[in-house]
Amino acid sequence: MSEQVWFSEGLKFECTQCGRCCTGAPGFVWVGEREVERLAKRFGLSLEDFGRQHLRMARGRLSLTEKPNGDCVFWSNSTGCQVYEDRPDQCRSWPFWNANLESRADWNEIAEECPGCNRGSSWSLVQIQEQLKLAPDRPNWPDQEEN
Repeated sequence: MSEQVWFSEGLKFECTQCGRCCTGAPGFVWVGEREVERLAKRFGLSLEDFGRQHLRMARGRLSLTEKPNGDCVFWSNSTGCQVYEDRPDQCRSWPFWNANLESRADWNEIAEECPGCNRGSSWSLVQIQEQLKLAPDRPNWPDQEEN
């Protein structure tokens, strides 16, 4: 991302834990080995037990399971994200995904759905670029994860 981008001055975002990106229609929360290890450790589970309880194969990749209504398995309507500090990279990098940053119009469209966009803390271009390295729509994903 060496060329000038429309968000070169940064963007504002602060997660409100509203749950809009964690609930609703079924989807996928892609996870890699490092993320699975982090989450298993959080719950004091072996990788095998965590996998049996919280993972599924979808489209040849690992994804978190969902509740029957499509909500993330770790979302609670009363307390929000139960794994926020250890959340998967896909969640951690939201809303700084390539598809959301292609144009100001794309960002504004996401901001209509996500109350954290254009509010709260300012994220510098460098910080956004670091988040893009975690985004599920990054080139060549899933790639080799760094330890």
